[in-house]
Amino acid sequence: MSYILITGGTGYIGSHTCLQLIQAGYTPVILDNFINSKPAVLQRITQLSGQTPIMIEGDIRHRPTLEKIFKQYPIEGVIHFAGLKAVGESVQKPIEYYENNVAGTLTLLEAMQQAQVKRIIFSSSATVYGDPASVPIRESFPTLSATNPYGQSKLMIERILQDVAHVSPDWSITLLRYFNPVGAHPSGLMGEDPQGIPNNLTPYITQVAIGRREQLSVFGNDYPTPDGTGVRDYIHVMDLADGHVAALKHKFSEAGVHIYNLGTGRGYSVLEVLKAFEKACGHSIRYQLSPRRAGDIAECWSDASKAATELHWQAQRSLDDMAQDCWRWQTENPQGYPDNV
Repeated sequence: MSYILITGGTGYIGSHTCLQLIQAGYTPVILDNFINSKPAVLQRITQLSGQTPIMIEGDIRHRPTLEKIFKQYPIEGVIHFAGLKAVGESVQKPIEYYENNVAGTLTLLEAMQQAQVKRIIFSSSATVYGDPASVPIRESFPTLSATNPYGQSKLMIERILQDVAHVSPDWSITLLRYFNPVGAHPSGLMGEDPQGIPNNLTPYITQVAIGRREQLSVFGNDYPTPDGTGVRDYIHVMDLADGHVAALKHKFSEAGVHIYNLGTGRGYSVLEVLKAFEKACGHSIRYQLSPRRAGDIAECWSDASKAATELHWQAQRSLDDMAQDCWRWQTENPQGYPDNV
């Protein structure tokens, strides 16, 4: 029984990954401060897996909490999700993003070093590529400057981890660069539950579709793309969760730095995504065209062949699957997870 510390384990991607880890025979130990999630997530994980995950409420920036976890449980490694993640908000609150994401990771690494835990999978992002010179994006592309503080914080953490590996070559460090996570568990019991106004496209679409919000703003229709709207590589959250399990199985015991794109290998425009959601919900979804957002780029989609070759993983679920699972989650949980457990 392998105990894996999951920071941010009740968040959107973390919770789905915890579920898949349990199914694969791992024991997740979740650390979360519930800033962007709710305790009710734990009930859903238990309901779906038949196993109640170990949960510690706390913050990665609090060293004593981390030290206690490493003393109390035989942690073999860490999957590090915890962090603030909204691109637009990061432009407005750079100090908060660097303090939470970068300083929090440093505290986590200090605690890991003290406990002699030397395996980590980091939840990184395709934003580290900045505005790429071409697509599809490969892992070998330069990561010189992200276009927003959120992406910069991910880039800084990647560089810190690579520096750790340079001086401590016995560490196993896996950097998983996600593209755009979408979808929900097919049961409708787990999904994305943004607190306040959604910063990501798909939860905003579903909230408009169900009547919680008036209309969707499509930011920019003058990009050099087929329909003028931004093109992104959308990946089902269950595929993403399976990617973490694959990284654990194939790279966790191998020293060095391992870098993988987790995406589908193709891009969809905002309007294509909107049409898929209209198909899923059975009616039109109101939207308006708005000016471009600061920090956004025209196209961003992956070459995910390295993960297919080395992790024996590739995305299985389609855009229609993403839309249908999102819509099922939204209709069965119109206000997201309940506040009271």
